[in-house]
Order: sequence, then C-alpha cells, then structure tokens
Amino acid sequence: MNVTAAEIRKLLLPVLALAAMLGAGAALVWYTEGTLQRAGQELAAARAEHNRASERLSRIAEEEREVTEKLAVYQRLKQLHIIGDERRLAWADTMAHIKTSRDLLDLRYRVDRQRLLVSVPGKPAGVDFYSSTMKAQIALLDEDDLLNFLHDLRDSGNAYYSVRSCSITRVNQAPTAGAMAPRLQAECDIDLITILDRAAKS
Repeated sequence: MNVTAAEIRKLLLPVLALAAMLGAGAALVWYTEGTLQRAGQELAAARAEHNRASERLSRIAEEEREVTEKLAVYQRLKQLHIIGDERRLAWADTMAHIKTSRDLLDLRYRVDRQRLLVSVPGKPAGVDFYSSTMKAQIALLDEDDLLNFLHDLRDSGNAYYSVRSCSITRVNQAPTAGAMAPRLQAECDIDLITILDRAAKS
C-alpha cells in the first residue's frame, strides 16, 4: 500500500499530538512518583519526629513523677525532723515522756557525741548523714515494755532511730513490800540518725 505525501501530512499532526501526550503522560508519571517519594520521606520524617517527641514527653513525665516522689519523701523526712540539726532537747523530752506514759520502772540513757557516717555528693550541694549513739538501760516487767519503748521512740519523729543491738538479762531481785520489781534488764545501742542538707543550709 502506497501512502501519499498528502496523507503523511494529514497523519503528521495526530502523530505529533500523540507523541506530545505520551511525553506529557510520562512526565506526569515521573512527577507523581517523585511527589509520592518525597511525601513518603516527609511522612517518615514526621513519624520519626513524633516518636522522638513522644519519647521526650515520656521521659519528662517520668522525671516529673520521680521528682514528685522524692519531694514527698523529703517533706516527710523534714516533718519527722530527720533532716536538720540534732534535737537533743527533744530527745530528752521524748525519753521522759515514754518513761512516764509507759510506767517504766527505770530508764537511764546517755547519748554519745555526733559522728559523720557518710557524705553523699549531689547538686547543688551534698548531703551528710550523722549518727549519735544512744546507750539505754531499761528496767522491764516483761519483753513488751521494751517493744513499746522502741515503738514510741520511732514514733516520736525526732530522728531516724536504728536499733543496733538490744540484750535482755534476767534480774534476780526480790520485790519489796508494796512495790513492783523489774524482772528483766534491757541494754540497747540505738543510732539516732539525722541528715544535713548542705544546700538547704546555704
């Protein structure tokens, strides 16, 4: 079949139009793929940033919770007078009160000089733990007198009381007429621990 020049001229425009449309379609596909790729990258970056922000928020929330808990402990220690200087007058009042309220037959004690247990570095300043050892001698009717004494001592809240040792011996003492005689004698070494916050002192 022979194609004339006139027919070729008639077909030239549609062929050019088809070629142009194919080129435009290819360019559109290429542009769309590039746009989708960039959008995917931006979405991935946004998700990564969102994850990082969520992790930061989680860390901040956890740190805030820890600070709140530590602040509550600090305030409780302060209320119990464990943080701050020794309260020797309060200790003496406590011992007298326990002796009277528990009807102890005899209660004698002495408190050794304060000594530094440990210094813990911190910010803005460190914390020092001090201890004064109380040596107590208590005349007992029974073991409950000692347990009640230690319970009242801890509840007084003038230091942190750590019982290092307690020994009980039987007393061979004949009761006098009209008076109760102790049957047991307790000797205890009790550490009275206080905490000095140097940042609070400055």
